[in-house]
Amino acid sequence: MISLFVSDLHGSTRRYDRLFESIKQVLPKNVFVCGDLFPHRMNSQGFLAGYLKPQLKRLQEHLREHFPLIYLILGNDDPRAAEPELLELESQGLCIYCHGKRANTDRYVVIGYNYIPPTPFQLKDWERYDVSRFVDPGCTPPDEGETSVDLSETERKWSTIAGDLDKLTENVDLTNAILMFHSPPYDTQLDRAALDGQSFDGVPLDLHVGSIAIRRLIEKRQPMLTLHGHVHESTRLTGTWHQKIGRTLCMNAAHDGPELSLIRFKIDELESAERILI
Repeated sequence: MISLFVSDLHGSTRRYDRLFESIKQVLPKNVFVCGDLFPHRMNSQGFLAGYLKPQLKRLQEHLREHFPLIYLILGNDDPRAAEPELLELESQGLCIYCHGKRANTDRYVVIGYNYIPPTPFQLKDWERYDVSRFVDPGCTPPDEGETSVDLSETERKWSTIAGDLDKLTENVDLTNAILMFHSPPYDTQLDRAALDGQSFDGVPLDLHVGSIAIRRLIEKRQPMLTLHGHVHESTRLTGTWHQKIGRTLCMNAAHDGPELSLIRFKIDELESAERILI
């Protein structure tokens, strides 16, 4: 019952190739991928059709009954326009696209969520106000910037991560839940950004860029495990890729080096989880 966890591959075929080779060697039951799947400034459809889909099909044909359950969410660098192609991959049994829904693996529930709090970046497909309409200095509000699909003004202007998570987890027992987020929880070892000494209009920038809503959900509902990405440099800056919040183990697989950051764990033995750079 080994699981593998990666995030923020950003279309690097080198990293993907190492992931697929690791899957062949380890034969995991589950693979979790927490967003930023596609290359920067590249057509996601081209990457999906030209690389990711054929690679997954080859892996499926090679492994047959050992082909793992591959749980995916998108990240803030991934265009929302790619969703139909991911759903097509899901219909072919090549992955499970988890955003905004619940999936089951054995006796565990898996819940995915793509959105992150506002950033300075201009693609706003997967950005939401966090717990209020406050935006950190230097960041662009979610209802400004660009989107790859048409989104309603109401959704962009008034939706919050907090409101989404309340609806998504309503009446769900999270005791044995695995929650997949692109954003890390706020003010942890996993959301520490390299913003030391930087300011905007004379206001010092917050060194922590994660989600307050996600942090509050973890503190209140205490899921078994949460998986995160987004902040590539956090492990280098803090020296750790995991943190406990109450009983919940939180892990971040993002990495700012050229290697694939691969986290290997057993769901029933989370204390033995290990991170390997390949």
